[in-house]
Parts: sequence; C-alpha cells; structure tokens
Amino acid sequence: MLDILVVGGVGVDTIVRVPEIAIGEGDSLGVEPILDYVAHTGNGVALGCLHLGLATRFIDYIGEDEQGALVRRHYDAHGLDFRYLISPNGTSRSVNLVDAGGRRYSFYDYRHAPELRMPASFFGPHVAEAKHVHVSIPNHTRDVLTAIPEGVTVSTDLHGWDGEAEHQKDFARRADLVTLSAARLGGDPEKAMRWIIDNGRASVVIATDGEHGGYVLERGGSVERYRAIHPVAELGAVAPEWAEWAPVDSNGAGDAFVSGLLWARGRGEDLAGALAAGRVAGAYACRSKGTSTALITEALMIESLAALK
Repeated sequence: MLDILVVGGVGVDTIVRVPEIAIGEGDSLGVEPILDYVAHTGNGVALGCLHLGLATRFIDYIGEDEQGALVRRHYDAHGLDFRYLISPNGTSRSVNLVDAGGRRYSFYDYRHAPELRMPASFFGPHVAEAKHVHVSIPNHTRDVLTAIPEGVTVSTDLHGWDGEAEHQKDFARRADLVTLSAARLGGDPEKAMRWIIDNGRASVVIATDGEHGGYVLERGGSVERYRAIHPVAELGAVAPEWAEWAPVDSNGAGDAFVSGLLWARGRGEDLAGALAAGRVAGAYACRSKGTSTALITEALMIESLAALK
C-alpha cells in the first residue's frame, strides 16, 4: 500500500528575484539569474512526503514539451514514483516574483483545457493502492473526489480561497483535512473555516498565514491561533544547523507545511504534534532559494521537533 497518493499539481516555476514586488519607473530592471524549478502544489506535497519517508506516488498531466521533460528528469533524480498523462496544451507554468524578504507573488499559467478531466481508468488503480489521497485543486482532478472509497482519508489545500468562489467548494466538502491560505480572507478566516466544517466532512481546517502563523479549527471547537516557528528563538541549545539560516524564499513553504502535517498524522500524532511538524517543515522550506528545493528528511524532522521549546 502507498502511504500517500498525490493527485494533480505539477508545473514549472520561473523565479525572478526582485528588490520589492512592485513595478518601478522605466521599462527594465536588472535582477539576479532567472531560474526554472519543477514546482506547484502537488509537486511540493509529493516531494515533501517522499523525503519524510512516506511511500509516495504522484499522478498528473504534463506536456510533451521541455517543461515536461524537466519534470520527468527531476523526479527520476529524486526517486519519486510519478505516473502521468499527456496534456495537448503542455505543462503548467508560473512566473513568481520573490522580494528581498522571501515573499512571493505568482502569475499562474494553468493552460490545460477547461474540459480536461483525469479519467477513472487512469487514476482508479492508483487510488485503490493508497491509504491516504491528497487531491490538489486544478480543475482536471475534480472527478477523483467522488471515486475515493470510504475508509481512505482525503486532504486538500484550497490555497488563496476567498471563502466564496465555487471552484474550491467541491474539494472542501470531500476532504477530511483541509488547509488554505488566510491571505484573501480579510484578516478573519473564521467564516470560511466554519463553512468548510458545516458543509463537509473535515475534522480539522487550518488557515496558514505565513510568518504570522495561522488558524486552526477542529470540528466542535473554536478557532485557535498558532504561531509560526522562528527557529533561533524557539529551537533550544540542541537546535539543528538550519535554525541559524535566514529565510530567503517562501515558494513551496505551504506545501512543505502540508507534507509535515500528513507525515505526523500518519504516525498517529495528535493535532498539536501535526501542527508542530507542519511548522517545522514550512520554516525549513524557506531556508533555500527556489521552489521545494529544501526538503526536510524524517531524521532532521525528528531532531528538530525534539529541539522545540
């Protein structure tokens, strides 16, 4: 059995490092080398889980293009079990601006046709092998939601949902664990989090808020805040070396957070333990330039959790 099957969400990020996320005067600006990275949400969750020791498989569409070839080479190098179909419109892409503080703004090119759906003949055998399925929210994955059998736990990440858009609601209703960003929720995520609990099956909803930490709501409970990890301050004298590194890039941090959550829940940790693992994985991901380039291992995760004050 697979510990986790990740469905959908691979592409290539072109990352441009800029002094600030703003358009200045003139028509050009010299920047650091512009680099391409295999990226997007399913990629980050799948690689994060793989490096944490989980038996992981990833399925998605890519194109018969150079970006698709880059994806295949990257996963071969990591040893990730990646199964794919070809999209005639090519591999998804994005251009991400990253400022001096590591914050990013993404221009996302989904590019797959609106009617594209992952067929049951493809995803069905993979779902049948999985203990847990993480379904990313590209449109072509939505048919997977209704085909996951009872007894198989499901997670999803709604990303920058505003609490109203219909696209994310089917994913929110079906998942047992839901994460989302608080960025578009106006500083008060409770309404959106309550909607997920009241209209779906989730036992816990987590709204991440970057360097400010985030919010967590358990079914039957109230919304609680949690803090982000600031490693130098919160990891003790036995802190691993990475705690001294400054954050440089938030690309992939949310996906790393999810992988830490799933790793801890797979080990039977309670919610506090799962949040701690997510916070550690997210903080670690910010210590390297690029998308999902810093992937914490199980051994380093255990060491880091032991050092938490």
